[in-house]
Formats: sequence, C-alpha cells, structure tokens
Amino acid sequence: MRQLMFEATGTYAWREATGPQITAPDQAIVRPLTVACCDLDVAVAQGRLPMPPGHAVGHEGVAEVAAVGDAVTRVKVGDRVVVPFQINCGACGACRRGATGSCGSLPLMAMYGMAPLAGLDGGGFMADLVLVPHADAMLVGVPAGLDPVAIASMSDNIPDGWRGVGPYRDELAALDPADRRVLVVGRLSVGLYAVASAAAMGVEVDYVDTDQSRLAIAEKLGAAVHDRKKPDRAADPYPVTVHTSAEPAVLAATLRATWPDGVCTDTGIYAQGSVEMPLLAMYTRGVRFVTGRVNARAVIPDVLSLLTGRDLTPAVQRVVPWDEAPAVWPTMTGKTVFTRAA
Repeated sequence: MRQLMFEATGTYAWREATGPQITAPDQAIVRPLTVACCDLDVAVAQGRLPMPPGHAVGHEGVAEVAAVGDAVTRVKVGDRVVVPFQINCGACGACRRGATGSCGSLPLMAMYGMAPLAGLDGGGFMADLVLVPHADAMLVGVPAGLDPVAIASMSDNIPDGWRGVGPYRDELAALDPADRRVLVVGRLSVGLYAVASAAAMGVEVDYVDTDQSRLAIAEKLGAAVHDRKKPDRAADPYPVTVHTSAEPAVLAATLRATWPDGVCTDTGIYAQGSVEMPLLAMYTRGVRFVTGRVNARAVIPDVLSLLTGRDLTPAVQRVVPWDEAPAVWPTMTGKTVFTRAA
C-alpha cells in the first residue's frame, strides 16, 4: 500500500509499505476518506517544531471500515467512523475514568502520525489502509448527514478546542446571563474550534488574534473578534479563558484576563521547555489552570453531540485532492483537508 512519509523539512513523498493485517479479533482496518492536518503538522511542516524525518504522517480523519475482527461488534464494514489520534484499549483503569490519552494498557502517548513523539506508533492516516486495535473502544460512528471534510479534525483539534469550554458548560450556565462569557486567544485551528464550541453552547465568545483571516473565520463561527494589538472590550475579565498561541507573554495576559476563581485552559506546546508562571497572583486570585493533552476518545461523543448542526467548514482553509498531498503538505499554513473518493 501507499503512505505519505515525512522525509526532510519541506519534503514529503508517497512510499510503498506493507498493508495492515488483522491479527487479533478486536482489531479493524479502515480506509481514510478525509484527512486533516493537525496544528502540530503545520508547525512541523514549517520547521517551527523540529521533528526527526522518516515517519508516516496524518492523525486526524474520517474513515470507512474495510475489515473487522471476529470480536468487533460496534462497527461493521462500510461504516464511516472517526478514528481518535490516541490509541487506547477502553478497558483499563485510565480509560474507564476518561483518561484515554494515557491508556494504561499501552505505552504512554501511543498514537498515530507522530512516530518520534509516540510511545507506540500506529502509522499515519495518509495511507491506503490503517490498522485500529481495540476497534470497539476506539472507533466512533459518524452521524448521518455530517460533512466528512468539516469534521475531519474530530480526531484531535476539534476536541482540543472543545475542552477549553465544554467541561464548564454547567458552570457558565449557572452565572448571570451577562457573565456567560468566554475569551479565546487564537493561533491556527484549535482556538477556532473553541469558538465554535462556545457559540454552540450559547455563550458570548470573544476571539483575539493578530491574523486577519482567522479573525474573519472566528466571526463566521460565532465570535466577536478583536485584534490582539487592540484588545478594546476584550480586556474585561472572563470566567473561562482559552489560550492557544504558545507564546508565554500572551499566556500571562490571558491569565490576567481570567476571573478570580475562573479557569484558564492552555492548549499550547512550549518547545522551549520551562515557562514562567505568575503563581502568586494565580494563587491569590484562585485561578484554575489546565494544561495537557486532550483525551480525545473520551470526549468525541459529547463534541459530536454539541456540534452536530453547526457549520465548521469556515475553519477549513483548503481542501486538496489526495494525490496532491506530497506537494501541498509542506506548504500548509492552516487547516488543510485531503480527500479521496469513497
């Protein structure tokens, strides 16, 4: 079979590989139909996140089930499914408590499409076929009528945006109507998906960025938008804030914009390592700070339920035919979705 490989900064190529085989009764094989670049894929392609070459890419997508093992009961051949980017068993203690990104049955950070970071490499979604272990636990059926291009990032970036606001839905609903406000500080797609989630919850959402195209997208998704250099009314504090820029100074500003006893979720990856935090001020004001990887499989059903009926296509910058991937992948600047015929 064919799979797309990262060979060097700026160089991606189709390479032949041995196709997957079902070797255990709980496994499935899927055929990716739409594959989206993750924000991390963009950083690697641009050289902002150095990554050793020589691995298969792609870890967000919608696929069609091509084969199932004898013990698989929740999906069947022909079903369209979301494949979470993290591999999990669904049965261990970590999975049962919702920490599917830290499955206790597998090496930490078992996942697809990022072999140098993975405790267990599942291969890449930009391939003819992909093996899914623990298929009943992993695969999530796509509700009828959903556009596979719009939800191609349901494997990772869409849940990553949701987790900054979704867990606090009841907390926001308990506030006075004028206080039901969320601030999202954006960069690439995760912040845009946080906007979509907040808007779907019916709360006021302010989006801050310096990129004019993302500001326009956020407005289409339901936000009031603000240039980061001209924060105007977005300077008022919020009960819920979401920071996605991975810039320490902007994180500090987002923390200052968080209510006493409010919550700030940070989705950034800080390649420089340590980041100074205003812990005394956070302690004094009771700010809750949340970081870490999203537990994608655990939350995907809730995210699908919230966002079904919402148009997420504005977040997709570009739709590209499958065969053009080697030329387009290294040029990506935002959410790009690669499609092939069903």
